[in-house]
Amino acid sequence: MTISVFDLFRIGIGPSSSHTVGPMRAARRFLQRCARSAPLAEVGRVRVHLYGSLAATGVGHGTISAVVLGLAGAEPQTVDPDEIDTILAGIESAGVLRLLDSAAVPFHAADDVVMHPDESLPGHPNGMRFEAFGRDGALVCEHRYYSVGGGFVVDDSELNTEIDSPIEVTHPYRSAEQLLAICAQTGWSISELVRANELAQRTDSEIDTGIDALRTAMHQCVERGCRNEGELPGGLHVQRRAAALYRTLTAGSAGPSDPLAALDWVSMFALAVNEENAAGGRVVTAPTNGAAGIVPAVLLYYERFVPGADEAGSRRFLLTAAAIGTLFKMNASISGAEVGCQGEVGSACAMAAGGLAEVLGGTPEQVENAAEIALEHNLGLTCDPIGGLVQVPCIERNAMAAMKAINAARLALHGDGTHLVSLDQAIATMRDTGLDMHEKYKETARGGLAVTFRHLTPTPVAVNIIEC
Repeated sequence: MTISVFDLFRIGIGPSSSHTVGPMRAARRFLQRCARSAPLAEVGRVRVHLYGSLAATGVGHGTISAVVLGLAGAEPQTVDPDEIDTILAGIESAGVLRLLDSAAVPFHAADDVVMHPDESLPGHPNGMRFEAFGRDGALVCEHRYYSVGGGFVVDDSELNTEIDSPIEVTHPYRSAEQLLAICAQTGWSISELVRANELAQRTDSEIDTGIDALRTAMHQCVERGCRNEGELPGGLHVQRRAAALYRTLTAGSAGPSDPLAALDWVSMFALAVNEENAAGGRVVTAPTNGAAGIVPAVLLYYERFVPGADEAGSRRFLLTAAAIGTLFKMNASISGAEVGCQGEVGSACAMAAGGLAEVLGGTPEQVENAAEIALEHNLGLTCDPIGGLVQVPCIERNAMAAMKAINAARLALHGDGTHLVSLDQAIATMRDTGLDMHEKYKETARGGLAVTFRHLTPTPVAVNIIEC
């Protein structure tokens, strides 16, 4: 394993891991790089260029705000979502930005963040170029970064090596085939294998503490989503639904004999998370923000509706889900801008299916089968957010994929793990399908529902639509 559980699952803010979390990290990283060669006090101005998908849907995804916050020194895992508007308003009204909360420079986002929606950098559709100028106007520092999905950020030198880890693990793997071979050799479950590899850099107690923190953040996100109501930001006038559904379910109006009531809870869990994400709240990237509701929804299904569910099982669920997620990251992509939504919702669906299959008693082969079933039926899924907002179809898509993950796990458990198409083959197919997919279907808001909605809506809606 070359990617840690705690790299794949990260606590951050919405609405997008690749368009919000990644750019915030990249901006901060750029200034840290500059500071190593010259004091930031010598910088007189900074300018940011956003390319491709980052520019095409940057307003709706909060990219500009994220870059400004990163330049100011904010980090996605610690910034208070409730304070972001105040911080940004202060910078805009003063016309001054304190670089990493230290040296002050004149700054106006409208002038100093430049959008290039029709141009892409060579390394990835989510490209950024940062410039720092001295007080005499001369360029003193320049660097390019790419937000490659899930909050991961790399520069040109790291594009082909971002999945390599400096930590030597006891049982490295790069494919599902290798993962299953190690499990067969050791007699371990997939979660036990992942834990053994994590022990290369953490103690058992630290692993449990870290997983519990992720789980708590997922629970808290659902709880906030069950409380918050009203209209989501962005201009589409999308109303939150999770809180109303929660009230219906807790009132028992569906009736105790409804055999599908558990699925309504699963939908509510997923809607709650993704409504919070769309509003810029705190979520766990799993493996991306746009797909952040699927793993928590299925985890909560296990915890609430599976007899014998316990804390140890929840940890095993997340460890197993992470193992599946690393296969996507190492062998394909989890970036909607690179392979479409099959890389986000598809990978999250597979992760949740695999995690659930293990805690329901599945063998490693059945876990791999569950993940493959889940992915196979997300192949070709496009990323076509209306108005460039992570709302339609993203929020409902998480609820549908959570259901699909549960179904995939149950189907796999009715077999013995033997199946025709391997998970490795399905992941390779997803990668190739993403390469063949037209770029307008890859997080640009220039194809699919984003365009059909615009053309067929009789009353104009004021949203962040990027013209073709």
